[in-house]
Amino acid sequence: MNKLIHVGFGNIVNTDKIIAIVSPDAAPVKRLVQKAKETGMAIDATQGRKTKSVLVMENSQVVLSALLPETIAGRAREDAAPEEEKGDEN
Repeated sequence: MNKLIHVGFGNIVNTDKIIAIVSPDAAPVKRLVQKAKETGMAIDATQGRKTKSVLVMENSQVVLSALLPETIAGRAREDAAPEEEKGDEN
């Protein structure tokens, strides 16, 4: 079953499709975002705020978020925890 997490401003992402959650400060990530914007593969979920994290998706799309990578990763972990607990009971 697909798990969805909130990445800010009412935007939701499927956790099963996330490859990486990275900070946008490094030069290689900046190049990745620029190329994605040029090819139409960038999804801007920042609502005009500063980009604080970049989610790299399975289908080569990148999602820009105004939330910190730690915040998004924490939400992804919280969503996975109840499923793991259910698995331990069986």
